[in-house]
Amino acid sequence: MNYSSFNEFALSKKVLSAISEMGFEEPTPIQKQAIPLVLNDMDVIGHAQTGTGKTAAFGIPIVEKIVQNTYEIQALILTPTRELAMQVAEEIAKIGSLRKIKVLPIYGGQPIDRQIRSLRSGVHVVIGTPGRLLDHIRRRTLNLENVKFLVLDEADEMLDMGFIEDIELIIDKVPSKRQALFFSATMPLAIQRLAQKYLRNPKLVAISRENLTVPLIQQYYYEIIHYPKVDALCRILDYENYESVILFCRTKRGVDELVASLQMRGYFAEGLHGDMTQAQRDKTMRSFRLGETELLVATDVAARGLDIERVSHVINYDIPQDPESYVHRIGRTGRAGREGKALTLISPKEYRQLRMIERLIKSQIDKVPLPSFQDVVLQQSENIKNSVSSIINEGGLENYKTIAQQLLQDYDDENIVAAAIKYAFSQKGIELIEEDSAQEIVNTGAKSGMVRLFFTLGRQQSIRPTDLIKAVSEETGINPRSIGNISIYDKFTFLEVPEEVAYRVIHIMDRGNINGKRVSVQLARAK
Repeated sequence: MNYSSFNEFALSKKVLSAISEMGFEEPTPIQKQAIPLVLNDMDVIGHAQTGTGKTAAFGIPIVEKIVQNTYEIQALILTPTRELAMQVAEEIAKIGSLRKIKVLPIYGGQPIDRQIRSLRSGVHVVIGTPGRLLDHIRRRTLNLENVKFLVLDEADEMLDMGFIEDIELIIDKVPSKRQALFFSATMPLAIQRLAQKYLRNPKLVAISRENLTVPLIQQYYYEIIHYPKVDALCRILDYENYESVILFCRTKRGVDELVASLQMRGYFAEGLHGDMTQAQRDKTMRSFRLGETELLVATDVAARGLDIERVSHVINYDIPQDPESYVHRIGRTGRAGREGKALTLISPKEYRQLRMIERLIKSQIDKVPLPSFQDVVLQQSENIKNSVSSIINEGGLENYKTIAQQLLQDYDDENIVAAAIKYAFSQKGIELIEEDSAQEIVNTGAKSGMVRLFFTLGRQQSIRPTDLIKAVSEETGINPRSIGNISIYDKFTFLEVPEEVAYRVIHIMDRGNINGKRVSVQLARAK
């Protein structure tokens, strides 16, 4: 059966409502195949990359089948890293929010006493890294006697990290009568042996990735830090010379809110999402095709299959959670051999998702600075000059010369032209004034072009420069050679990074862990 809607899986109203609230409109390929199998008590091997929607593929049926009123661990999910454990826990908690399913991520670098207290209070789903799970098993603080679902997520990565013995020790503590689900991007012999040993007549679900072949599409991203997101978008729209634009939001609510914000600012924008009637969708699409609507704000599902030649720009207002959705989104521009432009707005904490997209498309997406107010003015000035020149060259101005001659009797020609240009600018909502530069990073005591950051770790935590360089470069993706001076004291450390990545480092590293030690990161004060 080809499932086109989550309603076709016979899920409870609470789970369906939670899925809708998350903005999911149509199941991904792996969800279409895996969810019915899991709901029917079958063991599953999922051959799928990160970013194909596999968390929901096992999370939705697990949440559906959990006995809500029994506060015991019914599902155990193994992940290779703390980052993935937190990500999976967050998504399953959202899916189970209306059923009040309690979810607990367990990983190293977090106080184990806090985890023990949470386990004692009762949880339904535990997501953990092998090392920390074994710690709890040895302490007898993790009771796996009632586990009904066992999931290995990113199984090949866990094996590459040397967790095979730990995994088998953990599986042996889980009841033999349980449902097992293994998900892996690759299927090496070791995974096949593990599946043969622990799974019962498993069904294979294999999802192949699509290749991106869009050489005519220019791809850039903006890192939005200082400005409200919608204001940054308006700055970009005012700067870009677009014919028509499709803007993508993650949820239906996001579409409605962005359309309202854009219309309030004077843009010709309309929304497109799954809650609209077919008549409303047809009317919106007709307006967009005719050019009456310049900006179409849509969810992924609503815009699927659109083939409109005149789309000059695709803007990812929300970065897609599924990297493959990026491929489908930007394919809406650059049609019929034309050039197109794809722009993505991200916050510093979304930088990892951008890197996942780059790995999928096997290409680097270049960062560009948000246009300044003066950039917008220069661009609009050029547009107005070109428009005026075109009108003069086209002729047919006789009916307007009478008004010009009347004005010339009272004002000089330079003031008349300047007033006409000011009027043209005002129609675009722009006034030529100096831009407020208060958003710049204040002096932190670093050399020009660098920013000094304050880390709450020092010699007492046995932190070395190599530890900091490795952690910062691996977590944020910046070049290790770009890191500047490092000064380590007893209880804190100063580290310099380039100004353009400073907020990315703060957002990603703050409240994280370095060598298992909790760290806070903030801008340093000038000496």
